[in-house]
Amino acid sequence: QVQLIESGGGLVQAGGSLRLSCAASRRTFSRCGMGWFRQAPGKEREFVAGITWSGRSTSYADSVKDRFTISRDNAKNTVYLQMNSLRPEDTAVYYCATTGAKTTVVLSTMQGYPYWGQGTQVTVSS
Repeated sequence: QVQLIESGGGLVQAGGSLRLSCAASRRTFSRCGMGWFRQAPGKEREFVAGITWSGRSTSYADSVKDRFTISRDNAKNTVYLQMNSLRPEDTAVYYCATTGAKTTVVLSTMQGYPYWGQGTQVTVSS
């Protein structure tokens, strides 16, 4: 079983930046695809960004493209989400997830990620 622990959430003004981190408990993390999802109050959980095990391929939701960047440091078993130019509509609980398996393409559906973190709140004020 893999454990994922997110950190870095908080309150920020519109236009500001935050960097989320997700630390995995297992060394095998380095061979797994990773993703970030978010869920706003009253809305379904949605894909934000994903990255393959090697880091060579990434994918983003249209709503965050050119503002958010996903990256990973396999030596530290950690994946990051750099969020710039934040907007009030980015307010949500952000979840880190792992495919638990080696992937060469980015998965963008929840079904592709059997392991999830507990989430971290991001609030963007206007």
